[in-house]
Amino acid sequence: MRHFLTLNDFTKDEILEILNLAIEIKDELKSGNIKYRMKDKSLAMIFEKSSTRTRVSFEVGMTQLGGHALFLSSKDTQLGRGEPLKDTARVISRMVDMVMIRTYKQKDLEEFASYSKVPVINGLTDEYHPVQLMADYMTMMELGKDKEPKVAYIGDGNNMAHSWLMLASKLGFELRVATPKGYEVNDDILHTALQNAKVSGAKIVILNDPKEAVKGCDVVTTDTWASMGQEDEKAQRERDFQGYIVDSDLMRLAKDDAIFLHCLPAYRGQEVSEEVLESPQSVIFQEAENRLHAQKGIMVWLDKNRGDK
Repeated sequence: MRHFLTLNDFTKDEILEILNLAIEIKDELKSGNIKYRMKDKSLAMIFEKSSTRTRVSFEVGMTQLGGHALFLSSKDTQLGRGEPLKDTARVISRMVDMVMIRTYKQKDLEEFASYSKVPVINGLTDEYHPVQLMADYMTMMELGKDKEPKVAYIGDGNNMAHSWLMLASKLGFELRVATPKGYEVNDDILHTALQNAKVSGAKIVILNDPKEAVKGCDVVTTDTWASMGQEDEKAQRERDFQGYIVDSDLMRLAKDDAIFLHCLPAYRGQEVSEEVLESPQSVIFQEAENRLHAQKGIMVWLDKNRGDK
C-alpha cells in the first residue's frame, strides 16, 4: 500500500513518473480527449483546516477522472466528538477508494494511514504540504525551469520550506532557504534532506539573508508569514519578517527570466509586493491550476500502485 504523506517516501523516478502522468492528464483535458481513469471510484476528503484550493482541486479532479469526492469536516463527523483516528480510518477506508486529509499534526495523518485499507494523501499538515510542491515543480517543468534549477525560498521555515527541502533533496537541485533568525526550518527535517542530498547531489543552503539567497536564482518562492493556527503571532511575525518581502528590488537579484511562485493565499505588501505578484514573472495562477492536474496524477498513480491491505 502506497500513501502520499511526504515526498521523502518517494524516489526521484517515482516523483517524475507522477508529474509526467499529471502533464499527460492535463493535456488530455485541454484537448478534450478525457479518460476516466478512476471511473466510479470515491475519494473521502477530511478537513480539519479550512481550504479553498485543496478542496476545489481534489473535488473537481476526482470528478474529471470519473469518480466522486465526499467532503467531510471534522466539525460534522465523529472525529469532532473524539472518535479515535484508528476507528475512523478503519471505517471510512472500507467504504471509499482513497482518502485525502488536511489536518494539523503529521503524526495524526500517519496514524490514520497506518490503519487505512486504501491510499491516504496529505492535503497539508503543519509539517508538510507535498501536493503543493508537485504542482510547483510541474509548473517549473512546463516553463523549462527544471533543468538544474536554482530555487530560493524566502520566509518562514514552515511546511512549505520543509516540502521544498524534500523535493530538492530527492530531485537533486540547488535550494537556498532564507528565514529570519528564530524561524528556521525543523532540524530533523533538514537533517533528512541533507542525507538525501548525499545521494541525489542536491545543494541545500540555509541562510538568514534573502538577498544572498535570491542572487542568480531561476525560481523565487515564498509563503505567508503567519500560517493557519498562528493568527495570535501575526503582529510579532510582521515585525520579525521585515526585510523578507519579495519585491521588485529582490527579484532583480535573480536571473532576468526568473519566475515567482506562491502557494496562495498571498498577502500583498507582506511576504510579496503587489508589483511582483502581478508581474509577468509571476506564474502563480498557472501554479494554482496545476494543483488540479498534479493531484489527479497523484490519485491515478496511487490507484495503480495500491496493492492490498
